[in-house]
Amino acid sequence: MSKFKLYAKSILFPVVLGGLVGLIISGSMDYSSLNKPPLSPPAILFPIVWTVLYILMGVSYGILKDKSLVDESINQIYFTQLFVNLLWPIFFFVLKWRLFSFIWILLLVFLVAIMIYRFCKKDKVAGLLQIPYLLWTIFATYLTLGVYLLN
Repeated sequence: MSKFKLYAKSILFPVVLGGLVGLIISGSMDYSSLNKPPLSPPAILFPIVWTVLYILMGVSYGILKDKSLVDESINQIYFTQLFVNLLWPIFFFVLKWRLFSFIWILLLVFLVAIMIYRFCKKDKVAGLLQIPYLLWTIFATYLTLGVYLLN
């Protein structure tokens, strides 16, 4: 497989899944009507940030795949964190399970940290590209807790 196809598949996978979840939750978005904690960004920022983060996820996975560094441990953490990530907006926006969503996103933060560690052991760049994802997820954890407490 050419490098272009490898990276295209690696990037498109999380971007397309994230887009599908965005479509699923679009009719349930109540962000503008919620009481939000300080530092809450405008709603338009979320799809932009998540698209960039999904692209970075795909690039990191593509780097590992391109260098034949993907093993069961890498696949397990990558796909598990992606699954947990994709369920969070459904729990938060569709089901309105705010406290559960806070606990769920704590799990995601933990999984992303493990993913960074495992990626870095294989390829430093692949791991470091996930630092923005971890930072944003920590920020999203703050927002989730804030929304839970304020609503």
